[in-house]
Amino acid sequence: MPELFPSLLSLRDMPQVQQPHYADASAEKRVVDKLRSLPPLVFAGECDDLRDKLAQVANGKAFLLQGGDCAETFDGVQANPIKAKLRVLLAMSVVLTYAGQVPVVKLGRLAGQYAKPRSKDTETREGVTLPAYRGDAVNGFDFTAQARHQDPERLLQMYNASAATLNLVRAFVKGGFADLRQLHAWNASFVRDSHVEKRYEEMAGEIERALGFMEACGVDAETMRTVDFYASHEALLLDYENAMTRIDSRSQEPYDTSGHMVWIGERTRQPDGAHVELLRSVRNPLGVKLGPTATAEDALEIADRLDPERIPGRITFITRMGAGKVRDLLPALVEGVEASGRKVAWVCDPMHGNTFETAKGYKTREYAAVVDELNGFFDVHEQLGTWPGGVHVELTGDDVTECLGGAFQLSEEDLASRYETTCDPRLNRNQSLELAFMIAERLNDYRNRYAAAPVTPDWNA
Repeated sequence: MPELFPSLLSLRDMPQVQQPHYADASAEKRVVDKLRSLPPLVFAGECDDLRDKLAQVANGKAFLLQGGDCAETFDGVQANPIKAKLRVLLAMSVVLTYAGQVPVVKLGRLAGQYAKPRSKDTETREGVTLPAYRGDAVNGFDFTAQARHQDPERLLQMYNASAATLNLVRAFVKGGFADLRQLHAWNASFVRDSHVEKRYEEMAGEIERALGFMEACGVDAETMRTVDFYASHEALLLDYENAMTRIDSRSQEPYDTSGHMVWIGERTRQPDGAHVELLRSVRNPLGVKLGPTATAEDALEIADRLDPERIPGRITFITRMGAGKVRDLLPALVEGVEASGRKVAWVCDPMHGNTFETAKGYKTREYAAVVDELNGFFDVHEQLGTWPGGVHVELTGDDVTECLGGAFQLSEEDLASRYETTCDPRLNRNQSLELAFMIAERLNDYRNRYAAAPVTPDWNA
């Protein structure tokens, strides 16, 4: 009987990149065997539900909000930081749903985002060269030989941290924290800018009055109290993702139970590579990052490998072109894929193409560039009559100072104040909410533009 998904041994015989190099092969095997024995983190039915929702995104009937940390840390697995991150995503989704008048699929970049691809294998400081930090799942952030040692035992810590995060998130979203009646309470502890606060409070007041009217009419919808919230991460570490792939008892199909949706990064999307080979076998919805070098032919080749059956909701293309390139490069990519008859969800990652380093060595992003790439993304889809299906952002629920500009006009001098990321800079909570209002306006513009056109999305379906 043929294997339902490739073995780790067969994957190691294929081209693979961005993998850690463990000195002790027996320790690596022991950890992988242990992971195989542990319970799944997510269930196949949940993955199927998300895939159905992403099919709605691809068909222009919903919008995807995907956000969270650049790289999660084991120290960050605490109730308050997780709650703060969730609060930002919920507030953003409410803005998009109400002001943008569109159903929003809520997908966290969390409970598994503990590994990061790097452009160099090593890092040198003051003449000392050590392995690069590849995320807490691989090694430590501190610049010491001990911390930078690549340890397979960290994969078990990744599993435990992901399980704890998912457990807490599920408790929050199903236990009353996501109740729409909490809108003002969310605001009281997190909006600090008068302009953003005024818009949010006005919207929250309108929603509160609408909820009051519904209750007076006898409507008591459970959907107002809880939300469906899903987890995603980049499927980077082959040891971990292979060990977490399980056969669903209902369908006898393989699912990667490390997250509801997993994605392939810009650096690991080789059609003949090990990452594509593993993920083409699982039934989860899949994301693929496409940078400025990606062509329509590249996108279609990897889509054909991952999804030969063209299952609705299976493929999400996450484009990361950069603000200065998106209007020039995205049209041909979208046109080529759409001309093939494929129906994919188009999502914009406005973060990764707009990163630069300051004179003092801080990696940062301009909020204005993030907005510009998103505007370019919407411009292209409006011109082509295709659906701008979502946004993928790196954000935090804290008042960090990592991205320049935004509501408080953060400058380079402000970066040193609260620069806390271990990898890439994140939008803080106010910048994130400000971005949600901007996206909602573009969604409204899109709906109004195509209100009378024959390709109008069926918003009421």
